[in-house]
Amino acid sequence: MEKLAVFINDAAHAQHLLQPMIEGGAAAHWVLVACPPTLTRHISRWVSKASRRQWQERWALALFEQLEPALRSPPGSVVERLVARRPLADVSGRLASRLPGLRLLDARRPRIGAEDEPVSRTQPPDQATVRWAAPLALTTGLSAMLALAD
Repeated sequence: MEKLAVFINDAAHAQHLLQPMIEGGAAAHWVLVACPPTLTRHISRWVSKASRRQWQERWALALFEQLEPALRSPPGSVVERLVARRPLADVSGRLASRLPGLRLLDARRPRIGAEDEPVSRTQPPDQATVRWAAPLALTTGLSAMLALAD
């Protein structure tokens, strides 16, 4: 049985990426690792750590409920749930030591202009986000200048 750890932050994007693997029909051991969005520092002043974790758990539960039925469809498949606590490289290291032969799959939706945290220490940086960082900063600055000129 193949063991896969899938790092997700959006159910529709992850389901689109996982569809060919699910349609293969082979039983697999899936470890769904939810990567909740980080809250800004302004929110963290008003929200306690316990309520923040509770919100992350509710967010992850909604994500898992959308993905699990499709992953359990091949007979014999096992699905585990995990909410990631940063840094993700440490989470993947603990999973790899617990489940030998584990394959890591980064199925997180990319954000334009923002570089996502790598899933493992060996993951190369995403060139698509690096490529868009400078043009996005330039257009934002020019937009601000045009708005101030009016």
